[in-house]
Amino acid sequence: MSSAEETDQAIEIWRYRKLLTMLANSRGAGTSCITLILPPRSQISQASNMLTTEYGTASNIKSRVNRLSVLSAITSTQQKLKLYNRVPDNGLCVFVGTVLNDEGKEKKISFALEPFKPINTSLYMCDSRFHVEALEELLENDSKWGFIIIDGNGSLFGTLSGNTREVVHKFTVDLPKKHGRGGQSALRFSRLREEARRNYVRKVAELAVQHFITADKVNVAGLVLAGSAELKTDLSGSDLFDPRLLAKVVKVVDVSYGGENGFNQAIELAADSLANVKFVQEKKLIQKYFDEIALDTGKYCFGIQDTLKALDMGAVETLIVWENLDIIRNTLRNAAGEEIIVFASPGEKDREKFMDKATGTEMESAAEPQPLLEWFAENYKDFGATLEFVTNKSQEGSQFVKGFGGIGGILRYKVDFADLGDQDDDDDEFYGSDEDSGES
Repeated sequence: MSSAEETDQAIEIWRYRKLLTMLANSRGAGTSCITLILPPRSQISQASNMLTTEYGTASNIKSRVNRLSVLSAITSTQQKLKLYNRVPDNGLCVFVGTVLNDEGKEKKISFALEPFKPINTSLYMCDSRFHVEALEELLENDSKWGFIIIDGNGSLFGTLSGNTREVVHKFTVDLPKKHGRGGQSALRFSRLREEARRNYVRKVAELAVQHFITADKVNVAGLVLAGSAELKTDLSGSDLFDPRLLAKVVKVVDVSYGGENGFNQAIELAADSLANVKFVQEKKLIQKYFDEIALDTGKYCFGIQDTLKALDMGAVETLIVWENLDIIRNTLRNAAGEEIIVFASPGEKDREKFMDKATGTEMESAAEPQPLLEWFAENYKDFGATLEFVTNKSQEGSQFVKGFGGIGGILRYKVDFADLGDQDDDDDEFYGSDEDSGES
């Protein structure tokens, strides 16, 4: 998978996570929150019939207010299903209901989404909250891992994604044993045996490319090699094994069996390594950022204002942002008709940055306020940067969030921000114009 595809997938997962957090925190007015999850290959017609039955049952609810809200939610769910001729390849999740917002006012929610990978759960629930546990499980296990189980009897190629394991391909082989049956010299037998082993390793290497490389890109997050003999070591050390796959090997494990039993054993033995890969990648990325700062190369930036200036210059190679950064990007208009960009926290108490300096009055909104993370996700490609979301779960991640505000970048070349100067008299880093916020 290319870095651009990985970034796009990371953004998609981040958006899913954000949506699921919102749904999980929503509380319904009565039992009017409907969660409907349809796995792949299920029938829309069956779900529609079930909702019709539920509608009849809900008509008997004694509380008038609750009855009407439940019936309304079921009707909205039926309308959502009518938009689909069939259940999408990864399944379908529908969330419909009336929830209470922070001020206690009622607000209608209606979402239909296809998970980013197959969901094995089938669920219908009418409750005072939405049930997103099955989707959260997908997020916890969002990577696909490749497995090659190789021994003297044959090989198996499999993938693991979350709790779903799949055997992609397997074949058996009949290799000569270490001892001949007589009738030929030991040297000749040894040569034939080595040739057979090499041909076997070549076949495994070729099949590995066939199954784990798509359009010249590795299609798994990492690769585990397993086996009960030295064949797995021969494969990883062989010049026949594709270097792109070798770079993705996260663990080599010894298993007692071949085939599917060996596959199950390899999953257990490699579990810790697989869980830590994303964690390790994040630590490496932030450590690289810290190294630039420690070496004082000038090829780094932090804070909203400097990062946006560097983006505008096309200097940012890797934009690093904390996945829970809660800064809002406000587009305002001053008395002169100019657009001003103001960055603030959602519950910003200080209204001074929203004031027009020329008139002393509050500026009017020129566009819907947008989370800065969402704006980055939509626009990072325009600046020639790659976007990386990080957590604060590692020591490095926590330091990045606390010490650098959760936003920064690794630059292509040295930039001296002091020489650039602020084009705005106000040195508040949350205040800037279109010109210095990376927009033309």
